[in-house]
Amino acid sequence: MRIAMIGTGYVGLVSGACLSDFGHNVVCVDKAEEKIAALKRGEMPIFEPGLADLVDSNVRAGRLTFTTDLAAGVDDADAVFIAVGTPSRRGDGHADLSYVFAAAREIAEHISKPCVIVTKSTVPVGTGDEVERIVREVGAEAWVVSNPEFLREGAAIEDFKRPDRIVIGTEDADAIAVMREVYRPLSLNQAPLMFTGRRTAEIIKYAANAFLATKITFINEISDLCEAVGGDVKDVSRGIGLDNRIGPKFLHAGPGYGGSCFPKDTLALLKTAQDNDVALRVVESVVQVNETRKRAMGRKVIKAVGGDARGKIIGVLGLTFKPNTDDMRDAPSLALIQALQDAGAVVRAYDPEGLEQARPLLKDVEFHGDPYSVAEGADALVIVTEWDEFRALDLKRIASILNTPILVDLRNIYPPEHVERAGLAYTSVGRG
Repeated sequence: MRIAMIGTGYVGLVSGACLSDFGHNVVCVDKAEEKIAALKRGEMPIFEPGLADLVDSNVRAGRLTFTTDLAAGVDDADAVFIAVGTPSRRGDGHADLSYVFAAAREIAEHISKPCVIVTKSTVPVGTGDEVERIVREVGAEAWVVSNPEFLREGAAIEDFKRPDRIVIGTEDADAIAVMREVYRPLSLNQAPLMFTGRRTAEIIKYAANAFLATKITFINEISDLCEAVGGDVKDVSRGIGLDNRIGPKFLHAGPGYGGSCFPKDTLALLKTAQDNDVALRVVESVVQVNETRKRAMGRKVIKAVGGDARGKIIGVLGLTFKPNTDDMRDAPSLALIQALQDAGAVVRAYDPEGLEQARPLLKDVEFHGDPYSVAEGADALVIVTEWDEFRALDLKRIASILNTPILVDLRNIYPPEHVERAGLAYTSVGRG
């Protein structure tokens, strides 16, 4: 099949590369000339494990190309995916759909035959209706389908090729036939295709992210209770996660959720509910608790250094919102570092992939090239993101080079007794 992918951000680039790896001919379109030029040179705009090699192999095979020319990209396409950004709109928190609607209009103006226009971007319920209205207004012949993505940053290629489910929102038989052909190569993996109404598919995406955000926030609140009464949140997580009605995923206590999806999508879901006079009290609480928690982690660090951080050097390991990505959007480290700086601390930081993205966001932070230079002479070391290289630190060396041997582990990646044997005072999350 001939497929056009509009947008070469995280979702568009990963989806386009994977679809081309299935054997489809895919052209990725983006208005950013520098980004397209870099992609043609083999330079990735994001860090995602395995993505550079996947793109390179399919470019060399002639199945994957890049262009800034949307008209040429969508010409003769069987399916055109919209994968542009939908950031939170300034002022009111609604999803900004201007890029989606602009892309829809331009696609409709340039398609040369009937095709499927697929909304891959995360959009509020009813967006597909407006895209369809735009297409009809232009006079183009196309079916508008919702096909939300469920990609985890750091594991996106695996998620695309071995998905839990593929949700396709359309009730049109012709559109269903095209979408079955798009995903036919996945049939060997018995990937479950789930066909629903278009509005239902749009709700599924937001509901899924809100539920996962709720699990994270729930276990974070339980971790506070564990600290207060002398429990161990890791054992609590395992104890409830072994219940197959609950499951173990997203039950890891930490500094709160961040990234490109959960903060934006929970807020957009709330705005949609408010516009329709529906109260989502659980999701409202999730958003409020998560924002409060990020600053609370800063107070936890200040308490660990004796209650006064003024003039003290605090080393921070991990800046991105999760490991195996360079994504800094709504990362817990941002609020935590701000809280430390507000308390008068000097902050040093290191991240394996996120330093370039972090520099413009974090003012007056000393950036270092490895964990040990961050720890040298610091009054405390804080683990914020659970990168693999932080799981096997030489803790005795860390203890010897810190000015004060204090380790604050906000991801609970070390057993307390292991840290204490190395000579470090240890603070973790959810342990009494």
